[in-house]
Amino acid sequence: MSRLRGRRKAPIAIVVWAALAITFFSLPFIGILVRAPWSDLPDVVTDEAVRRALWLSLRTSLIASLFAGVLGVPLAWVLARIDFPGRRVVRAVATLSMVLPPVVGGVALFTSFGRRGIFGQYLDDWFGIRLPFSTAGVIVAQTFVAMPFLVLAVESAFRQLDLRYEEAAATLGARPFFVFRRVTLPSVRPALVAGFVLAWARALGEFGATITFAGNLPGRTQTMPLATYLALESQPERALLLSLVMIGISFAVLLGLRERWLTTALPEVRA
Repeated sequence: MSRLRGRRKAPIAIVVWAALAITFFSLPFIGILVRAPWSDLPDVVTDEAVRRALWLSLRTSLIASLFAGVLGVPLAWVLARIDFPGRRVVRAVATLSMVLPPVVGGVALFTSFGRRGIFGQYLDDWFGIRLPFSTAGVIVAQTFVAMPFLVLAVESAFRQLDLRYEEAAATLGARPFFVFRRVTLPSVRPALVAGFVLAWARALGEFGATITFAGNLPGRTQTMPLATYLALESQPERALLLSLVMIGISFAVLLGLRERWLTTALPEVRA
């Protein structure tokens, strides 16, 4: 059936609109490629401040993605498998940060986890933990805005999963957590990979919540998006090169993983 689909003649109108769509997506990147001062790229890439910002972005976004997985996968399973009162409200709360203006998310984090926040004051008094204007605060902000992408991807996979394999394992005496770890999770691995990468990409590009909650301290909270914004005010050509670095990293990761997602997540459909 999949081979038959590939042989169907595509409607010209749809192809034209698809070409317009990819053109629309491509034009902003083409603009950066044309206007960027390529001769200055080696100097910018080897600059110590840029390297610190890049390393901080990569490190914090990966940690935020791991936290998103640890917290988001169980949440996705509960939303997909358990019918409880208020499930729609819980799902809305879990994905709210995905549609909020990032600055609003930062304000919400500050009122909750700031030194005078509802919970932050106890973290400070009892454990001496101060999240605002710290690297840990960057991770919290990135996790807050990135986790919904993982939750939505994995919840959808849990809903579509054939339950017969889990039921067979349970019939053979496997405990529920063993079934979840050895049967359920491997079965939704493509969605886990996709959700993790989407969460990582969102965390890598996070700006508004980070600058509001964690500030813009070089070497401590200044990620690449913040460094790019700062350069845009006084050195626009430098901002273009920093944007190129971010685009190159994100594009390389997505390009390298996309085919693997498709071949694993979309097996051949047999007639």
